[in-house]
Amino acid sequence: MSTRLQRMHAVASSPKQLAVLFLGFASGLPLLLTSGTLQAWLTMEDIDLKTIGLFALVGLPYTLKFLWAPILDRFAVGHFARRRGWMLLTQALIAAGLLGLAVSDAQTQIWQIAIFALMVAFLSATQDIAIDAWRTDTLDAPERGLGAAVFVMAYRIGMLVAGSAALVMGDHIGWPLTYAIMAMLMGVGLVTAWFAPEKDTRELAPRTIREAVVGPMKAFFSRPEAWTLILLVILYKFGDAFAGTLTTAFLIRGAGFTATDVGLINNGAGLIVTIIGGLFGGLWMIKLGLFRALMLFGVLQAITNLGYAWLYEWNSYGLMVAVISLENFAGGLGTAAFVALLMALCDKEYSATQYALLSAIAALGRIYLGPTAGFIVEAVDWSIFFILTFLAALPGLWLLWRARHTIHRLDQ
Repeated sequence: MSTRLQRMHAVASSPKQLAVLFLGFASGLPLLLTSGTLQAWLTMEDIDLKTIGLFALVGLPYTLKFLWAPILDRFAVGHFARRRGWMLLTQALIAAGLLGLAVSDAQTQIWQIAIFALMVAFLSATQDIAIDAWRTDTLDAPERGLGAAVFVMAYRIGMLVAGSAALVMGDHIGWPLTYAIMAMLMGVGLVTAWFAPEKDTRELAPRTIREAVVGPMKAFFSRPEAWTLILLVILYKFGDAFAGTLTTAFLIRGAGFTATDVGLINNGAGLIVTIIGGLFGGLWMIKLGLFRALMLFGVLQAITNLGYAWLYEWNSYGLMVAVISLENFAGGLGTAAFVALLMALCDKEYSATQYALLSAIAALGRIYLGPTAGFIVEAVDWSIFFILTFLAALPGLWLLWRARHTIHRLDQ
């Protein structure tokens, strides 16, 4: 066996990757249980739409989690290593919150459901902080790409269980039992967190809360290319995300496919291809290294957006399958490299806070510029729009080239 294959085998068979797999599942499981699945439960209980709409506020902790991330950098739980204790605590309390939902009556205890849902969302966001920090601290540079891909795959499996499977279960065995089963599934995370390998970084912990809040910013912005890296984080996936804003609408309204076609190919097969792309990208990164993977995968992300412009002009079912498959595969490649980049940018002293901040910053372009997509399509046409999404990816690639020396150093 060649040295390269031996290295790939060593990375892929590491106990760390198995821990990443199960912790990714535990991280993805609670999200839909306080959003889409809960909405389905309340709808089937004939709760009025205004009340159901207000439950969207339950998701706020996921967008604000960087505010309390410094606490997880500063303090450890009990005598556990810095990340393990927080993972165990949040997972146990998430299970308790899901059991609280299971014993609540939607008709007479809607406020109790709201409180438990908010509790689960807050704890789930906190669990994400702890798991992201554990992954950042524990995975070595050659392991980051595959670790990112495995985590994203497992996270989506957790969402599928909490979404598709839970909806079917709720329809057949009732919502209380469904939520009780989901609470028991959090045991996967508890067992994994207990046994997961972890580099004990307690000696690196900030000594005060002030240091935990200010230190991450000072450490990051002490780098000569800090602002270039911030812009890179915002722009690297922007073209891909910009195209994704209206992909479903395009396939139905622009290309004329049915909702069934879109559901089977884009939402179903597309998800599978994305996962395959992520895993392939994670393994490929062991050979390529971080910078070359980011550049190659970023170029592929940009080019595959042009497939939708082609599909608009030369509409056919076979072409739709090919375009969606290639675009999702490239998106999976890019996600694996991008998550590895976020991990590489974090200092181990402040990995909880820095990762939470960087992941929030990464969403800024999509959140604030994404809504303009509809206006652009109205002003031009679909083919021009997807050409513009290709052009929107180029600034991120230019910034990546400018920061290449910094990224090479991060990868060592």
